[in-house]
Amino acid sequence: MSQRVKKVNELLRHEISQLLLKEIDFCDMLVTITETDTSPDLRHANVKISVLPQEKNELAIEIINKNIFRIQQKLNKRLHMKPIPKIRFEIDKAEIKAQRIEELLSKNKK
Repeated sequence: MSQRVKKVNELLRHEISQLLLKEIDFCDMLVTITETDTSPDLRHANVKISVLPQEKNELAIEIINKNIFRIQQKLNKRLHMKPIPKIRFEIDKAEIKAQRIEELLSKNKK
């Protein structure tokens, strides 16, 4: 991964997290950006999120997808670069797997 892509990933993670914090009301959920993965041509970016409680994963994605156009517009205004990646959100499956492993390990200790 090039240095530019790494910097863009970090910039996107920071800016999108600020937008989610200020622009979207998630009610009683905690939504965290765990990773951003920008394509080498900088045209697309996958943003992985984790949600607590995990039972509300689908609701969080639904809320974000309802506001995706507004998020993208605000991101376009904030970033001073060309091209600005088109963002897509998905649930971070690694978090779910890690929690499952923790549960199994704690059950095994008992």
